[in-house]
Amino acid sequence: MILRSIRNLKILPRWVIVFIDLTIIYFSCFFAYVLRLNFSLSDIERSNIVEGTLLYTFFGLAAIIITGSYRGIIRYTGLQDGVRILVMVLLNTLICGAVNMLSLYNRHANLVPYSVIVISFFASSLLLFNYRLLVKYLFAYYKNAIFKKTRIAIYGAGQTGIITRHVIDSSARTTTVGFFENDKNKVGKVLDGIKIYDAKDMEDIFDEIGVDELVMTVKEMSLEAKNEIVDLCIKNQIKIRTIPPIDKWVKGELSINQIKEINIEDLLGRESIKLDRNSLESDLKGKRVLITGAAGSIGSELVRQVIQYSPDSLILVDQSESSLYEVEREIVGSNSLAKMTIYLADITNKERMTTIFEYHKPEVVFHAAAYKHVPMMESNPSEAIVCNILGTKLLADLSVANKVRKFVMISTDKAVNPTNVMGCSKRIAEIYVQSLNNHIQINKTGVTNFVTTRFGNVLGSNGSVIPLFKKQLQNGGPITVTHPEVTRYFMTIPEACQLVLEAGKMGKGGEIFIFDMGKAIRIVDLARKMIYLSGLQPDKDISIVFTGLREGEKLYEELLNNQEDTLPTHHDKIMIGKVKEYSYEDINKYVELFNDLVYDNNELKMVALMKELVPEYKSNYSRYQVLDRVSVQ
Repeated sequence: MILRSIRNLKILPRWVIVFIDLTIIYFSCFFAYVLRLNFSLSDIERSNIVEGTLLYTFFGLAAIIITGSYRGIIRYTGLQDGVRILVMVLLNTLICGAVNMLSLYNRHANLVPYSVIVISFFASSLLLFNYRLLVKYLFAYYKNAIFKKTRIAIYGAGQTGIITRHVIDSSARTTTVGFFENDKNKVGKVLDGIKIYDAKDMEDIFDEIGVDELVMTVKEMSLEAKNEIVDLCIKNQIKIRTIPPIDKWVKGELSINQIKEINIEDLLGRESIKLDRNSLESDLKGKRVLITGAAGSIGSELVRQVIQYSPDSLILVDQSESSLYEVEREIVGSNSLAKMTIYLADITNKERMTTIFEYHKPEVVFHAAAYKHVPMMESNPSEAIVCNILGTKLLADLSVANKVRKFVMISTDKAVNPTNVMGCSKRIAEIYVQSLNNHIQINKTGVTNFVTTRFGNVLGSNGSVIPLFKKQLQNGGPITVTHPEVTRYFMTIPEACQLVLEAGKMGKGGEIFIFDMGKAIRIVDLARKMIYLSGLQPDKDISIVFTGLREGEKLYEELLNNQEDTLPTHHDKIMIGKVKEYSYEDINKYVELFNDLVYDNNELKMVALMKELVPEYKSNYSRYQVLDRVSVQ
């Protein structure tokens, strides 16, 4: 019964706090009288101890009401509560002193001796604050008896770590058992009553102090070090969480609900890229910039980054109404001075795109619009051809006609040795813009420099594997993986867009820039890590199901084919691919044939023409494999 009452008791009623405070003030004054009179009973009887004590207590009630010292929640008593109590007692003392002065003037006698007032000041200050601390620790003690607390260690013994410790210990269900640090000057010391351990001995300390969770508070840490800690926690079945950046704290304060599981994106990204901001600003400042696919994952991030370099105007084109609206609201809220024009438009609509180009006369075009989902395009090859090939040709031709200074096309690693319609359509788009660039440079028929950027999967993009896995985890599983050996390259969206801007700046025309994608990651390992990070166990809490490769999918992605090589650039993450080049006249004839075939409703003819133009295109797990067998015969 008592335990149930303690469990249900959340905040001590304010009238109870006022009553206790007045009781302490009363006995502090009474004690002061007794102490002042040297415990002499005869002197005590002759004094006005009752009247003086009641008067002091009455003034204390007035001070409590004026300062609001009763408003604090006792179980969270801290320094601010101590200051509030001190102010209240000081006010009580000043009131008593003022009343004494008036009494001395009128009655030639003090109502409360000044020595009693001074003794009462110190006694009540000490007792009022310490009883609050006592209640706080008793509350914590009984809560511990009721609940089994999660034992949490904190990585990082700095100011943020101290704040995190107080937040953790304020919860009835969690307690801090230690700090971990790499700083040798801190290791072995005690911080806020908690010992600081060497991070190198983390695995041994886990068992020694009984750690259930680790909270990361250090933000400036290499990804390699962060992954080592995460892998160590996974190995020891310790849940790992992190705190948000300080600027994301609610009203400037950290709460227990803001300590979340670490994001997989934080572990798959790479060290931040250093760009020459001045050089990029000179390339984009005051320019008219058109971005296609502006509502997509890459396009919207390009919008965010381009706007930082003060363009004269942004022309945003996309056919997704809701997503484009969200981008517009975000940019309007950023208070940018750049003029922005939004077009809900299809890049394959010749009349619409011609009007946009002729009206705005863009100087820089970032072409991010494309159909990208492999199985979807395998089922709808005509749409891949219309959007990815014919749409790119239309934009490239309009760029030449309207004297666009630079055209940057976003391509994909799936264009290398393509095994699907989507990858091949992007490879043909690459071929077209490169051949067009060479054609106008040789014949001096245009000023546009065409640049292509080629990279792999971006983390968190629409329809990518990580959002899918997160959704499957939220639904309780299973997580579906196509094949146990399938691997992919990953890059964060901001990193990819930074490299796009850098490649666009350095491009002279005709280059296909290839980004350093780091190491390929096994998708099944990614799935397991995501399950662990959510506090669950693979194949125990959440099962992993292999569904088989989908139409057109590869086991391994490539950034170059066997005939291609790379040249270095001044940026260590960007290379120039030495790819096979095509005659503009030849490729243009093929593209014109595609114009006819998309309305022929003969998918085999379309794909056969793609294979003729890109001989390395060999279908994988697809109905179009029959065309490869025919060509071999």
